Amino acid sequence: MPGQEAAGRRVNGLRHHWLIYVALAFVGGLMTFVGALAEQKATDDATFRKLTDAYCAAWSSGNTANAAKFYAKTDGLVFYDLAPFSYNSWKEYETGVQKQFLDTAASISLTAGKELKVTRRGNIAWTTVPMHLSDKTKDGKQIELNVRYTGIWEKHGKSWLLVHEHLSVPLS
Repeated sequence: MPGQEAAGRRVNGLRHHWLIYVALAFVGGLMTFVGALAEQKATDDATFRKLTDAYCAAWSSGNTANAAKFYAKTDGLVFYDLAPFSYNSWKEYETGVQKQFLDTAASISLTAGKELKVTRRGNIAWTTVPMHLSDKTKDGKQIELNVRYTGIWEKHGKSWLLVHEHLSVPLS
């Protein structure tokens, strides 16, 4: 029976090697997945940094037409701004911000802070970032506000569009 014993050890040895191969393949696949996620995160961070900076530049122009390209135009979308409480479509938002801020501004500047955070789940992403608003009004007042910003973005074709945003200022 020594032949059977040797054959049994060989089969067990092959099974043992098979388990090692499966484990290595699993670890390799896991490393590929983790690498792909890290690459996607870096790409998303760069994409939304560029979008956020362009968004701020558009609003800083004082022209709502420049900011319009960042927003979905679907009726019923809700946007919370600094004043008044909310708007229920891009059209309403555009008119309200023009009246509340831009018509009274001699110059306006919106800048995003460095602390941009991006979270993405498929075709939806949300961003949070502190911003600073400087507004010199036509009557000479200077307004400086630190603003908390959250944007909900949805991918439409190749473009990311805002479907909701929330701006607020701390009470103190």
